[in-house]
Amino acid sequence: MTYETLLLDTPAPHILRVTFNRPEVRNALNTRMARDVLSLFQALILDPADHRCIILTGAGEQAFCAGGDLKERNGMTDAAWTAQHVLFEQAFYALMDCPIPVIAAVNGSAFGGGAEFALACDFIHAAETARFALTETRLGIIPGCGGTQNLPRAVGVRRAKELILTGRPFSAAEAEHWGMVNAVWPAAGLMEGVLAIAAAIAAGGPIAVRQAKRAMTLGIETDLKTGLAIEVEAYNRTIPTSDRREGVAAFNEKRPARFTGG
Repeated sequence: MTYETLLLDTPAPHILRVTFNRPEVRNALNTRMARDVLSLFQALILDPADHRCIILTGAGEQAFCAGGDLKERNGMTDAAWTAQHVLFEQAFYALMDCPIPVIAAVNGSAFGGGAEFALACDFIHAAETARFALTETRLGIIPGCGGTQNLPRAVGVRRAKELILTGRPFSAAEAEHWGMVNAVWPAAGLMEGVLAIAAAIAAGGPIAVRQAKRAMTLGIETDLKTGLAIEVEAYNRTIPTSDRREGVAAFNEKRPARFTGG
């Protein structure tokens, strides 16, 4: 798969790295990038193929994603803006619906839609130089690609209200302290650290990993009893797999498991 605004590579077995590739505009989100993100993640939803973990990052050292491309949006009619935003929404929803675990490796500024991209991933690791902000109210709009929902779930409602209503930037260290970011790395060590986490995920049974993600994603939004039912349903999907039999055999034979995704 090739895309105009995304670079795809496999830095390690079973790991797909997706890089926003508009460094000349700090990887700002334009219509073409939204189409590319939507196309990529729709394809991965339909067929995860050999991918067991995805890393999402930005090209260059300054920016993960600077948010919506306001030069492209300048002068848009209400109808054109609305139509574009529907495309943006669907791109973000496809990312959030991806069955494969997605790690955001935030290498620089993540403002507006960039912060929403990070929040749409399963978890975030960030360079110590990274900065976050949801600045939409300063533009007369609000976060519209999951920000008002994902940020409160990450940092709590009261903290999220302050950050979204003021639009103030915050550091990677603050984001880690609040629980939004899992780990902060020296800039030079970010990708190495994230690759190690991705490799640990990829070493698990791919069906089991996808089902565990599904159980947590769906279950956390329900009451405990419903969540437990979702968990058992996901668990039962792993029983008839060859990977389940391979995992038990490898344990008893004292060797690493060789999972195939079957």
